[in-house]
Amino acid sequence: MATKPYEPRLKTLYKGTIVKALEKELELTNVHQVPKLEKIVVSVGIGKHKDDKHFHEAVVTTLRKITGQQPVDRMAKKSIATFKIRKGLNRVGVSVTLRGAHMYEFLDRLISVALPRVRDFHGVGAKGFDRSGNYNLGIVEQSVFPELNFEDTQTLHGLQITFVIANEHKGHSRALLEKFGLPFEKEGGR
Repeated sequence: MATKPYEPRLKTLYKGTIVKALEKELELTNVHQVPKLEKIVVSVGIGKHKDDKHFHEAVVTTLRKITGQQPVDRMAKKSIATFKIRKGLNRVGVSVTLRGAHMYEFLDRLISVALPRVRDFHGVGAKGFDRSGNYNLGIVEQSVFPELNFEDTQTLHGLQITFVIANEHKGHSRALLEKFGLPFEKEGGR
């Protein structure tokens, strides 16, 4: 007997209920117009620590444990003399791109486990959307992720999470993220 392949909880939820709900809620005429999460990019800027090998290793270890994938170094695209950065030589950041099952698993852990662990959390800001409808979320400390042990959180750093969403209107992106369970701040303050 063939076993059914594993499918993440949020992917099943998206295919089963979210697509139909968004199609009705956003008054779309075609199922292909429904916004879709394409990828999640998790990145850390190294900045002033670009020459510190210990800091770089701590960031790489953190991203590997959080995402389950090997991070990639990002090189400088142009030279900036003031910051002692040379084009193509300096590591200015580390990033991981998540797609498919890894993406949905990371999103589930972020919404269900990591964000509720943020101190004084009132929801994510609604101003993180860009012109294309992609959403950017900054996390100040990596210690909110339960995959990290005490030694991994000794070198503190933040991280940037970008949700790349295929959509026809940027207002549809927020509706999709709300259906996934991402808690947005209430309008008008706390």
